[in-house]
Amino acid sequence: MSNPNAASVDPMAAVSVCNELHAWECGGGQSAEALSNWVSERLAAHEAALAALLAIDTPRTPENTLRLYDAALEQLSLAGAQAGVLNSVAADKAVRDQAQREVQRVAMAGSALSLNRAVYDALSAMRIDHCNAATTHYVERTLLSYRLAGVDKDEETREHLKKLHERATQHSLQFSRNIQEGGKTITATRAELDGLPEDYLDRHQPNADGDIVLTTDQPDMQPVMTFASNAGLRQRMFLAYNTRAYPANKEILEQLLTTRQEIADVLGFRSWADLATADQMMGSAANVREFLKKLDESSCEGAAREVERVVEFARKRQPNLESIDMSSRGYWYEQFRRAAYEFDSQSVRPYFPYAKVEAGVLDTAARLFKVEFRPSPSPAWDEAVSVYEVWEGGKLVGRFYLDMHPREGKDKWFSAHPVVTGVRGRYLPEAALICNFPGGDPGDPGLMQYSDVVTFFHEFGHLMHAILGGHTEWAGISGFATEGDFIEVPSQMLEEFFRDEKVLQAFARHYQTGETLPSETIKKMKKAGSFGRADGMRTQIYYTTLSLDLHDQDPKQIDLDRSIRALYERFQPWQWIDGNRMYCSFGHLTGYSSNYYTYAFDKVIALDFFGQFDPADLLGGEAGARYRKTVLEQGGSKPGREMVRDFLGRDEEFQAFTKWLNEEFEEQIPASSS
Repeated sequence: MSNPNAASVDPMAAVSVCNELHAWECGGGQSAEALSNWVSERLAAHEAALAALLAIDTPRTPENTLRLYDAALEQLSLAGAQAGVLNSVAADKAVRDQAQREVQRVAMAGSALSLNRAVYDALSAMRIDHCNAATTHYVERTLLSYRLAGVDKDEETREHLKKLHERATQHSLQFSRNIQEGGKTITATRAELDGLPEDYLDRHQPNADGDIVLTTDQPDMQPVMTFASNAGLRQRMFLAYNTRAYPANKEILEQLLTTRQEIADVLGFRSWADLATADQMMGSAANVREFLKKLDESSCEGAAREVERVVEFARKRQPNLESIDMSSRGYWYEQFRRAAYEFDSQSVRPYFPYAKVEAGVLDTAARLFKVEFRPSPSPAWDEAVSVYEVWEGGKLVGRFYLDMHPREGKDKWFSAHPVVTGVRGRYLPEAALICNFPGGDPGDPGLMQYSDVVTFFHEFGHLMHAILGGHTEWAGISGFATEGDFIEVPSQMLEEFFRDEKVLQAFARHYQTGETLPSETIKKMKKAGSFGRADGMRTQIYYTTLSLDLHDQDPKQIDLDRSIRALYERFQPWQWIDGNRMYCSFGHLTGYSSNYYTYAFDKVIALDFFGQFDPADLLGGEAGARYRKTVLEQGGSKPGREMVRDFLGRDEEFQAFTKWLNEEFEEQIPASSS
């Protein structure tokens, strides 16, 4: 390839398409050694592509240089994605441990690539004035990421930065693993479970000592916080849930914050938050604070009205009640909604058995995006995983995996993961949902709360972004490879479809009688669901400000316990609970770092997007096709700001968000009853 007369030779000949596309196909899901070997093969292909790139001595072009860089990135992404999935889901702890080491190894290779001056120089030498917009954007974004990594520093500084990034990755992985494996249990008596649904009681029988054991997994924890009338039980569950991974993660988080700030210092940034926002839509920590100020102003009055009503209602029920703490917030909101709206959220659970919800989400997405989902014979990492193929016009266009119920050792959160980054002509896109919904055991219908159904729609929005955006020319801008603060737009947009009566009634049927969820119940559910949005946004502001503050000041001055309490009391009206160490299990501090504002920022965009759909025909109008073409199919091929303008014809506006936030006040809330 270094022969100047060999320009016609395919530069990609050095990088073959992977034969064993999935780590679990060669035993990597059950064997630590097999997983390590599979990752090693991907890293070898990554190195081969880089070697071929650096060996070129003809004038550099996207075809002979960017193509090889992208192939190197593609193999790195493949290894990192699947090692990451197995780190979250593998049944064998030895495989999970190995997967964590492999994620670290891939991250080290990624760090080395981001600081490789020779590769940066090669990419910089390309002429791109003749390229299409997507390729130009890819190159410009890549070169910016190199500069933000410190590639233009001297060799000694680059080596120092590489070690700092490796240390930060190690801290992040251990922080996440401690949460994953740090689940706790509490015990309860049968009397303490008063208020919980019958199917919950049926699943939780006393042990030999007469105790009922409850875990901090979502299907156990969430119903307790919503329905249990026993305040002592709610508080025990709250403290167990909010002390997962404590105290181990306290020290790890302190070290991570210190390492991140050191990286920012070396790169000449005032704080990690300024560095982490430099290539995002938001642009700077100062802009984030301006956005948070707008959120604060838009939610403050509504939240105060909500809290006043709930507290007044609770004191009528319990005259001696002095205050409501966070462990009782969900319970009293539930009780208020039952009285004020005649809506009991337990009453709709029988209409949301897991299997029907899954079918409903898939049908909604298929109709909206004009695709077909078919069960796939392809293997997965566990027999509990469902695999589907995505077809369009008689052509296979992607594949996804649904790992939807809790298992021992499995990650306990709800998330979407890339599995194979799609590249046109090389790989079909694949993605996975890793969730922890009720069900999964024989005879258990998996009755879901309506908030669970919203979560399912949300995560499926990520998945469709990965699949439909996974057909770009370049791996580096494929799938949901957008700016980090645009990535939650498609997920939060799709969850709004849950609010539509026709969409709901297409799948919400009673698991015993087959009765369709009544229209009157849906109306009550929507009214009740809108109550508490402003107060809920205050919680988001709390989390967002915490993630920003921890990364926007000198880590040596941070007292984690003092920080979370001070911010809590600034934004939350509910009584503080001593012993709350939520920062130890706030997993977004690793992935989003300072940028948790993404959820609220993207909610503003998503609601503006949703407002473009015809409410009389959400799934059949033209907006779905336009949204798919201008947003989802783009992957990361253009800046998020351009995608917003392409779909809306303008920048996002706050009107739809403000209306959504205050929807409950459009009609007078009925007077609270005792």
